[in-house]
Amino acid sequence: MLWAMTRPLPRRMPLAELHCHLGGAVTPAIMWGIAHEQGIKLPTKDYWQFREMITASARRGHSFDKYLHLFHWTELIQSSPLAVERSVYEVIGGAYRKNNVTTMELRFNPMKRNRGGEQDLDHIIAASLRGMDRAMLEYPIKPGLIFCLDRDFPFGLNEIIVEKAIAWRDRGIVGIDIAGPESANFRPSDYRNLFARARKFGLGITVHCGEAGPVEEIAPVLEELEPDRIGHGVKAAYDARTMAMLRERGVVLEICPTSNLQTEVVSGWEEFRWIFEQFRQNGVRYAISTDGPEMLRTYIRDELATLGRLGILSYEEQVQAVETSLQASFVRQVSDVLAAVLEPARRVEVEREEA
Repeated sequence: MLWAMTRPLPRRMPLAELHCHLGGAVTPAIMWGIAHEQGIKLPTKDYWQFREMITASARRGHSFDKYLHLFHWTELIQSSPLAVERSVYEVIGGAYRKNNVTTMELRFNPMKRNRGGEQDLDHIIAASLRGMDRAMLEYPIKPGLIFCLDRDFPFGLNEIIVEKAIAWRDRGIVGIDIAGPESANFRPSDYRNLFARARKFGLGITVHCGEAGPVEEIAPVLEELEPDRIGHGVKAAYDARTMAMLRERGVVLEICPTSNLQTEVVSGWEEFRWIFEQFRQNGVRYAISTDGPEMLRTYIRDELATLGRLGILSYEEQVQAVETSLQASFVRQVSDVLAAVLEPARRVEVEREEA
C-alpha cells in the first residue's frame, strides 16, 4: 500500500506532553546513578545489563504484563525524597532540551515511592514539587504533576492519594489518574463521589482505560467518573457509541503509539492507520504522547514524525494534535510560555552532550 509521507513539524514548535509516567521517563544513566546513591542492591553490576533491565526491547518480548513489570525497578529506585526530586527535575528539563516540550504533565503514584509506608508520603510529594520548581527556574516550561491511583489498591489507599492531591493542588498537583493492571475488583461507580470531590477542588481527571481492557469498560468510566481525558483509549475506535460519547463530552484521548505497539494493544501501524481514520470520521479529539520516553526509547517528536512519515496523520493533523494537547492540558496558563528563539539541538546532539 502506498501513502503520502508528510513533512515533520518544525523543531522550533513548542510541544505539550500530557501522558508521561515518571517511572518510564528518567534516562538509564541517571537511574543508574540514583540507584547507587541510594545504596540499592541491583541484580547486576553491569550498566548495559541494567539498561536492558529497565527498557522495553524486542528481545524481552511484547505484552502488557511485561511492560508493567519494567516499572518494578524504576519505582524502587525512585523511592526516596532525594530520588524523586532528581527524577522529576531531570525529566522536565530533559523534555525541554530534547524536544522543546514547554508544557509537561508528569504522573506517578506517590505511594509506590514511599516503600510501603516506610517513608512519609508528604515528604515524597514535597520532593517531587521541589524537582519541578528547580526545572522551572532553569527552563521556560510549564509543568504539573498528576497523581496516579491504582486499580489494585484498596479504596482507602486511593482515597488518601486523592486527598493528598487536593491538599497540594496549589503547589503544582494538577490532576488525578487511575492506572495499573486490569483488576476484577475495580468498579468506576465506587469512585464516583471521590472523583467528584477532586473535580470540585479544580483537579483535572484522566483515567487509563480502553487500552488492555475491552472497549466496554470506557462507557462506565465516562458516565461515572466524568473524565476530561482518557489515557490511551484506542479501543474506542471499535465502538461507534463510545466514540459518540467521547465526541459529545469533549473528552480527549491520550494516544501513545509506541507504547500500544510494545504492549500489543495495537497489532501494528496499519491498525493504527484504521484507528485514526475512525477517530477522524467520528470527530474524536486526541493528543499524542509517549507514555514513558526512556523506557520505550522514543520521544514525542519521534511519535509525531512516524505518524507523518507513514502517512497516518497529515501535517495539519499533527499540528491539530499539538494544539489539542495545549487546550486539554491541566496546567494553567500554558500559553504564557514563549516559543524557542533558536531551533533546539537535534536528538543526537543532545544525547552526545548528556553522555
